[in-house]
Amino acid sequence: MLQVKQCAIATPASTLFTHLDFEVKPGEILTLMGPSGCGKSSLLHWLAGCLPDGLTATGEIWLNQRRCDTLPTEARRIGLIFQDDLLFPHFSVGQNLALAIPAGVTRGERKAQALAALGCAELGGFYHRDPATLSGGQRARVSVLRALLAQPDALLLDEPFSRLDPGLRAAFRAFVWQQVAARPVPVVLVTHDPMDCPDTRLLIQLSALFNSD
Repeated sequence: MLQVKQCAIATPASTLFTHLDFEVKPGEILTLMGPSGCGKSSLLHWLAGCLPDGLTATGEIWLNQRRCDTLPTEARRIGLIFQDDLLFPHFSVGQNLALAIPAGVTRGERKAQALAALGCAELGGFYHRDPATLSGGQRARVSVLRALLAQPDALLLDEPFSRLDPGLRAAFRAFVWQQVAARPVPVVLVTHDPMDCPDTRLLIQLSALFNSD
């Protein structure tokens, strides 16, 4: 379970929000919505341990009964998927996936896991492909696979559907929810589009906390 307790995020000029508390169980998807500048993406960066310079945050992060906000990024076991896929251009598709697999796995096992993941995403035969030759939807799918192969204990999605056209967006959204269901971890989604919300019961409007101090 992912828990956030009494989170507040501020810039040097103002407080973005305060008194944010929530919990997300494995397999649940919490959606964060609100106007630009209210701190949605900043919250995800704080959760992942990569809050940009100039922002400050207070509060506690607990993941599977372990406090994480005092840990470095690599020790938190929290995956983050951005709007951009951020694939390494000098590696093949398969190498991008294999790099994400945790240590302790042989090279052959890494390749086998990457090949299996590509097959599940209808990208069989793409292992040796140059990422530059992929379509936007294909790159997006590879980005999700890479995040999941790292075996995170929680997953953060920062508007991952926003750069796709409507047709691809619906298909990719369905793919992401399918992958999440197969690997039940807590998920936090940031979006501007109500169509992206898989469950309106798990929805926080950050605008209600915006500049609340």
